[in-house]
Amino acid sequence: MEGFALFMVALVSMGITNLAMVPEKTSRNVSAMYVLGDSSVDCGSNTLFYPIIHLNLSLLPCNGSNSILLPYLLAKKMGLPYAEPFYAQNGTIDGLLNGVNYGAAHATILSPTSLSHQSLNHQLRQVFETVQLLELQLGHESSRHFIRSSLFYLAFGKDDYIDLFLRNFSGVMAEYNGPQFAEILVNQMVHAVMNLYDMNVRKVVLMGILPLGCAPSLLFQWHIDDATGCVEMINEVVLRYNVLLEKSIVRLNEELPDAHLVFCDLYQGVKKIITYPHFFGFEDAKNACCGLGLYGAEIGCVTSDIACNTVSANVWWDLYNPTPKVNSLLAESTWSGQQLLSNICRPTTIRGLV
Repeated sequence: MEGFALFMVALVSMGITNLAMVPEKTSRNVSAMYVLGDSSVDCGSNTLFYPIIHLNLSLLPCNGSNSILLPYLLAKKMGLPYAEPFYAQNGTIDGLLNGVNYGAAHATILSPTSLSHQSLNHQLRQVFETVQLLELQLGHESSRHFIRSSLFYLAFGKDDYIDLFLRNFSGVMAEYNGPQFAEILVNQMVHAVMNLYDMNVRKVVLMGILPLGCAPSLLFQWHIDDATGCVEMINEVVLRYNVLLEKSIVRLNEELPDAHLVFCDLYQGVKKIITYPHFFGFEDAKNACCGLGLYGAEIGCVTSDIACNTVSANVWWDLYNPTPKVNSLLAESTWSGQQLLSNICRPTTIRGLV
């Protein structure tokens, strides 16, 4: 389906002068932003039939639109337009030049066995088709320069742990322990970065997974709430993935000429907010703002009518996703190193990357 859609883009766009199609550079050294990932980058608008096939009873993973999510807040700081969802492209090459959001509200690194999820490889195929179209329209050299000066943002892993590992879907927990599962996921992410590199992508930001053991849904499911207010045995599993991913990024930066890869440790940023909620202006670090039952996690955010009155007082919006205020703090921290942690992104901030 996506291949046909992009083919139509090419037909509509034929005949436009190559130079005229290349957008003007922003004040930053970045041409556009391309986003891949899960519900941290998509509210469901880019997931076909999401209201029908969702599994976690949380129809509204965002409070409003995609514009309150982390990659969109970062795009604003870079002076870039919001990357429109892949399935919302309007049939012009200009839409592709402004950046694309390939993310889906349910997305896993591993290939899913359910129609409710997209895979990392599925989104990579969409990126490949986009790059081919850009080369067709701009020419080899212009498209090569455009892609190299664009920023690619990847945020995966959460749904692999939530829906595959922790729920023991298809016997995953019986087949792999925590470290083995983390290594499998990281190897796939490394493979994805290599594929992007082969497409001339040079600037990549990879986000770590949030502390899922502190999310309302897992507090409810595991009924373990220690002194930290989180299920630390789950956090330890997730932390293993983050550590391995950062080590791989360090290695790839050394091995790949001209590659500029950045790891952003969202785990530590959100953990600091949860540890010191009042310092950052939060009143509730456990309960979902939008949801019902214990921790607001027995029934997910099926309608915004059940949301709390003061969203900014909560750390968590729904079962697993943070509120806009948390995203805003993360955006400032990953961009400039202020607010939460000076070294939340390594080896440089996103501002330093672009």
